[in-house]
Amino acid sequence: MAIVSFVGAGPGETDLITLKGYKLLSEADVVIYAGSLINTDLLNYCKDGAEKYDSAKMTLDDIVDRMEESVKNDKSVVRLQTGDFSIYGSIREQIEEMKKRGIKYQCVPGVSSFLGAASSMGVEYTVPEVAQSVIITRMAGRTPVPEGESLKSLAQHQTSMVIFLSVQGIKKVVKQLEDGGYPTDTPAAVIYKATWPDEKVVRGTLADIAEKVHDADIRRTALIMVGKFLGDEYNYSHLYDAGFSTMFRKKSK
Repeated sequence: MAIVSFVGAGPGETDLITLKGYKLLSEADVVIYAGSLINTDLLNYCKDGAEKYDSAKMTLDDIVDRMEESVKNDKSVVRLQTGDFSIYGSIREQIEEMKKRGIKYQCVPGVSSFLGAASSMGVEYTVPEVAQSVIITRMAGRTPVPEGESLKSLAQHQTSMVIFLSVQGIKKVVKQLEDGGYPTDTPAAVIYKATWPDEKVVRGTLADIAEKVHDADIRRTALIMVGKFLGDEYNYSHLYDAGFSTMFRKKSK
């Protein structure tokens, strides 16, 4: 029996899909893709005659039924998900259904949009003595967040933060971050469709980022980035110091 391959599509730019992901996509008999989230130019990698289904128009049962029917007919299936599906990818419910039906599957990671965003902007989330942790989160909405994971609670750490699925409520985001302890002059940025041809970046601070995002008419498909890592402050890592490199090599042996 053929299997279903969950493939991370990458953040947007078509050549940021992994080599393994590209190979599976180019050989797939059936492709079920997240049409409202991925760059559909990726479908140009599909072979002639491949069946393509936009999951934006399908229910969970529709998706899994299509997978089951396809693999029973010995057709290889790629489920093309946005970015990397391990972050807000909603694959758990699909995998649980496949386990119930005995459908074999594999998962092929992709490049998450928060990584694509950092690369586009030329920034590093972990700057020595500035920030050594990254918080990836979202604002509570139709899907709630656990009680201890509110933006206000997480803001107490004042480290690098990337906020998904929340730009439509940017004013509420800023309020919660400030209430949690981030100073109003904390650097902030919003990046719309990171790595896509129509990428747009708005920079500011918590004091003005909401107004700038409103002026730029960014309402969806964007990440909010907050923290001193976006500012001018930095310290050398010593990674390239001759003494440190020699010590590291000795410890590695």
